[in-house]
Amino acid sequence: MADPKGFMTTPRQDWPRRPVEERVKDWDEVYVPGALLPIISKQADRCMDCGVPFCHEACPLGNLIPEWNDLVSREDWRAAADRLHATNNFPEFTGRLCPAPCEAGCVLAINQPAVTIKNVECAIADRAWEEGFAPPRPPDRLSGRTVAVIGSGPTGLAAAQQLTRAGHTVAVYEQDDRIGGLMRYGIPEFKMEKIHLERRIEQMRAEGTKFRTSTAVGRDVGAAELRARYDAVVIATGATAWRELDVPGRGLAGIQQAMEYLPLANRVCEGDLERSPMSAAGKHVVIVGGGDTGADCLGTAVREGAASVTQLDIYALPGAERDEDAEPWPTYPKIYRLSAAHEEARDLGTAPAADADARLFAASTLRFTGDADGHVRSLHLVEVDARRRPVPGTGRTLPADLVLLALGFSGPDRGDGLIDQLGLGTEPRGTIARDAGFATNTSGVFVAGDAARGQSLIVWAIAEGRAVAAAVDRHLTGSSRLPAPISPYDRPMTV
Repeated sequence: MADPKGFMTTPRQDWPRRPVEERVKDWDEVYVPGALLPIISKQADRCMDCGVPFCHEACPLGNLIPEWNDLVSREDWRAAADRLHATNNFPEFTGRLCPAPCEAGCVLAINQPAVTIKNVECAIADRAWEEGFAPPRPPDRLSGRTVAVIGSGPTGLAAAQQLTRAGHTVAVYEQDDRIGGLMRYGIPEFKMEKIHLERRIEQMRAEGTKFRTSTAVGRDVGAAELRARYDAVVIATGATAWRELDVPGRGLAGIQQAMEYLPLANRVCEGDLERSPMSAAGKHVVIVGGGDTGADCLGTAVREGAASVTQLDIYALPGAERDEDAEPWPTYPKIYRLSAAHEEARDLGTAPAADADARLFAASTLRFTGDADGHVRSLHLVEVDARRRPVPGTGRTLPADLVLLALGFSGPDRGDGLIDQLGLGTEPRGTIARDAGFATNTSGVFVAGDAARGQSLIVWAIAEGRAVAAAVDRHLTGSSRLPAPISPYDRPMTV
């Protein structure tokens, strides 16, 4: 604890964002380059050395937050990077993409703004790359055992890196043409520039991990064949089966799933396309769904030059402060948060009829109507009460040339045949069944991440990858020194 009074004398200061009118004209990250380091040591000083750090419990990775806060406050960046990487393979991902449940669990957050844990994490990770504190760590010797990891999202990459470093020969199979899963084609460039992903992939290659792209297991290569070729298989395909909206007019042209829309915009940034065939340019856009994926669609549509963008959220407008009775500290509260995309929409006035920024709260879609050519032109909605019952007399109509459905995901997609070919058991909600050791009912096949847990956060995905790696290592060798931060049955703190 470098400054015992830091939390009393220093106010919270977040990484500043670039001006809205500047950043919506490009796809670069929204933050002011270089503006974090000058403030971060003082922000780390605000960590209280509270004795019982609930931020540990709020973070499934068990990040050593007070330790690296103290080291950053003393500007010992090498030691801070060591402590950060001890529990997190990819802190530059979580430092940009995680909603920071650790900050909700910060003891200071009981009656003050929390420590900027997420910003400190990102600063350490970026400094580690700049100073060469994140070199490849190939194993001293190989075990002679082989592992196939199916899926290259955060779970698959974390599992692969841990198993490679343990000495196993690991190959990662990815159905897309590039490694990264949703981090590659689902997360917009303005939230995380892909250079951060590329650096980790190159680090993993240098450590010995093999990558097989454009290979859908179950279609391009048989799942049973793959199982026969490897000593163990880890399924980390994520939850890619999107939820549908079963209302009249759903079949009209111009109504797309968010994960049909976002990858095309990312491919434009990758240089694969000159212009997205689903571009929002000049269109009235309505996004159905109030979560992070919807916000990603919002920021993307704004950058593409939409005529208007409105986001519908089924939940009521949350308050600005935690409801201590319903969601007491240290749980993660549902409060009004202004993401970069919502700030842009608010300042640019993309949705004049919205309740706040671009969002209409407590709004439920009734139906779509279209033109003579079968293309969507309007979305009809109604306000709902806390039990999602329509409120009489509240119907309204929004112009809609492009509707994006961002309603979440129910589990892994069974269309590739992977589940059926391996004879895997499933849960009633559609996820792949597993036991307390991450093992499926098929010998030598393990499952981790959203494919088994269901849709979750990136920090839980990485924790699952690390934990399944320990389980596979134990299966192959009889014991393991790899850390297992969570069990399959652990869940976020709730009331």
